[in-house]
Amino acid sequence: MIPFTATYRLQLREGVDFAAAERYLPHLKANGISHLYLSPIFAAQTGSTHGYDVIDPNVIEPSLGADDGFARLAAAAQAAGIGIIIDIVPNHTAFSLENPWLRDVLRHGSDSRFAPHFDIDWSERLLLPFLTDNFEALLEDGRVSLDQEADGPVLRVGDLAIPLNPASVRGGVDLSKLHDAQAWRLTPWQRERDSITHRRFFNVTGLIGMRVEDDAVFGDMHRKTFDLIETGQVQGLRLDHIDGLADPCAYLEKLKARMPDTPIWVEKILTGDEGLPDWGLAGTTGYEAARQIARVLTDGDGHATLLAAWRDQTGRKGRFHDALTSAKHEVLRQDLAAELQQMIALADAAAQAAGDEQGQEALREAVIALLVAFPRYRTYLASSKSRPEDLALMQQVADEAARDLRTDNVVRLLTDCIVNPQTPQAQRLQIRFQQVTGALLAKSHEDTAGFRWNAYIAANEVGADPDAVTITDDALNDWLAHRLPTALTLTSSHDTKRSEDSRMRLVACSHLPGDLLDLIAQTTLLPGADLVRPNTRWYLVQSALAIWDASDDINERLHDHMTKAMREAKRMTNWTYPDTDAEARVLNLIPHLTAQWQTVLPAALDRLIMLGERLSLIQTALKLTMTGVPDIYRSCLGAHFALTDPDNRRAVDLDQLMKLTDAPGFTGDKARLSRQLLQLRQADPAFFETATCRISRDQAGIITVQRTTADQRLALHCDLQAPQPVKVVLDGMTALIDSETA
Repeated sequence: MIPFTATYRLQLREGVDFAAAERYLPHLKANGISHLYLSPIFAAQTGSTHGYDVIDPNVIEPSLGADDGFARLAAAAQAAGIGIIIDIVPNHTAFSLENPWLRDVLRHGSDSRFAPHFDIDWSERLLLPFLTDNFEALLEDGRVSLDQEADGPVLRVGDLAIPLNPASVRGGVDLSKLHDAQAWRLTPWQRERDSITHRRFFNVTGLIGMRVEDDAVFGDMHRKTFDLIETGQVQGLRLDHIDGLADPCAYLEKLKARMPDTPIWVEKILTGDEGLPDWGLAGTTGYEAARQIARVLTDGDGHATLLAAWRDQTGRKGRFHDALTSAKHEVLRQDLAAELQQMIALADAAAQAAGDEQGQEALREAVIALLVAFPRYRTYLASSKSRPEDLALMQQVADEAARDLRTDNVVRLLTDCIVNPQTPQAQRLQIRFQQVTGALLAKSHEDTAGFRWNAYIAANEVGADPDAVTITDDALNDWLAHRLPTALTLTSSHDTKRSEDSRMRLVACSHLPGDLLDLIAQTTLLPGADLVRPNTRWYLVQSALAIWDASDDINERLHDHMTKAMREAKRMTNWTYPDTDAEARVLNLIPHLTAQWQTVLPAALDRLIMLGERLSLIQTALKLTMTGVPDIYRSCLGAHFALTDPDNRRAVDLDQLMKLTDAPGFTGDKARLSRQLLQLRQADPAFFETATCRISRDQAGIITVQRTTADQRLALHCDLQAPQPVKVVLDGMTALIDSETA
C-alpha cells in the first residue's frame, strides 16, 4: 500500500474530468502528494456542478470519461505511485426524474423492487412538490396531458414527465382521476416545507434518503464501488454525511467486512471535545483540525476587543450559543417543519405503544425541547450496543430539555424510548431522532447563526465555535495525543465557509483589531451605509477583506455571496420568500465599498492583508507537520481566497496551478513552502506516522512544533515578527529542504 503522506482534493466537473486529472498527476508527484482524492465520480443529475446528487451509484459519470476514462486515470496514477480516494454518498441520491430507481418507484409504487431502497413513508402517497400551482388549476389551464416515453406512459405537466402506472391508463382517461390513481401526488413546491413523505438530506427536498441499513440496498448502492476497489483502481474511500444513516456503526462494520484493507475517512463534524467513535477508521475528513489551527493563531485579547465593539455597535448580548438556540427554534418551525411533524407523529406512536398516550401539544413541546437541547450532530444508539457516553449525553439532554417545561413527564418518556426502545415504534423514533439532530445543528449553526453572529467570522466555520475561539497549549496537545495519525488535516474544502487563506486574513483581525474597526468606520461614511444594519456591515467588510484583490469580478462575487449570507441569516430576507428591496439596500453598498478600496488602498486593509499572508504561511507549516495526513484542496498549494460555496467551487485552471512555485509574492512563497514540507513527508513517511507531536507558544508569541522519535527530530518555529515566519530545523532526517529555513 502507498504510504499516506498527503492527499489532494480535486473537484471534478466544470472543466475537470478524468483526462484532466491524469495530466495533473506529475504535478502532484512533484509536490509530494501520495493520494489523489476525487469528488463523487458516479452519474449525477444533468448539469450537476458537484456530483452529490447521484442518480446511479453503479455508473461512472459519462461526461467525466466513464469507465474507460477512470481506468486510464487509475492506471496512470498507479504508474506514478499515487493512490486514488473516491468520495461516495451512501446517505442519499437525487430525488429526480433522472434517477432510474426512483422512476421505477413512481411507476410501480410500493410494488417496485426499488421501493425498499428509498426512505419513504408509504402510509400516504409519495408527495412530489414539483408544481408552480395546484394540480387542478394547471389541469383547468390545459397544461396537463398524457404522453408516452421510452420507458412507458407519463403524465406531462409543463416540462415534467412523471412516470405512470401502466395499468392506470387502460380504457378511458380522465386526467384528474389518472393523477389520483398513482402512488404519488403532485403538489406546489411550497408544500415541501411541511408535507414531504420522504427523508431528505437536511432541508434539501431534491435529495432522497437511502435505506442502506437493508442488505439488498447496501449491495445495490455499493456494487460499483466494491468493483473499483477489488480491481485495484481505488485505494481509499471518503464517506459523505455518515451521520445521516440509520445506524452508522452497523453500516461501517458491514463496509469494513467487505473491504477490510481499505482505509475509510468519514465526513463527521465533531463539536466541542467530542471524539470520533471507535469505528476502526483512518479518521475524519478533518474539520476539527482546521478549527484547532485557527484557534492556535487567534489572538484572544484582540478578539475580545472586536467582540466588545461589535456588541456596542449592534446591541447584541449573550453568547453565540444563545443565538444558536434561537436559530434552532426557528429552523425547526421553518426549514425543518416537515421533519418536526414526522418526529411528533413518531413520538405519538412510541408513547401509545408504551401505553402512555399523550396530547399533541405536550408531545410537540417535548420533541422540540429535546431537539433544541441536543448539542452535537448525533448519538450512536443501537438496541444491541449503546455507548455509555451516548447514554449519559441523552440524560443530560433530557435534563436540559425539561428545565423550562411545566412537567418533565413527556420528555422522560420520549428519552426512555430513544435510549432503550422496547417496541418497533420506539425504535423508529430512536433512528429518526438521531438523523434529525444533525440536520438541525447543521442548518441552525452553519447556515443560520453563523451568518448572524458577525463579530469575528473567522470562527464561523464548519465544526467551529464562536464562543471558544482560542485554545490552551495543554488542551491542544491533549487533542493531538488522541488524534489518529491517518486522520485528514484540512484547512479548506468544498464545504468550508471560507478558504484557508481567506480565514487567515480574518484571523489577522484579532491581531490588529483597530484596523478592522477603522475599515468598518470608513464604511459607515459611504452612500447608503445608513440603510444597512451595523451587523450586516461588519459581515460585508470582513467578507470583502477575505477575498480582496481588486479583480474585475470582485463586485459580482461579493454580490452573490452577500445575497446568500442574508438569506441564510433569515433576518431581513430568506430563500423561500426573498425581500429583494431589503437585499438591494445592502448590495448597493458593495460597489461603493470596493471603489473606495480601489481608489486608495486603506493602510488598515494593507496591514491586514500582509499579516494574513504571514499567518497563512504559519498555518501551512502547522498543517503539514502536525499529527495527521495533510489534505490539500485544489488551488491551495498556493494562494486561494474564496468564500463559501459556490464561490469556493468556481472552475480552476489546472495548467496555471502547475506553475505556482514560479509565482512571485505570497502565492509563490506558499507554494514553495508547501512543496518543501510535503517532499519531506514523502521522503520519510514512517517518521510522520510515528513521531510524537507537541505544540507550544512562548510569551513572545513564537509557536514551536516538535515532532520526535528516539533518533529523529523535526522542530518548526513560527514567528509572525521574523523576516521569515517559518523556520524548520532537522536532526537525523533526510534534509530535502534547507536545514535552517524553509
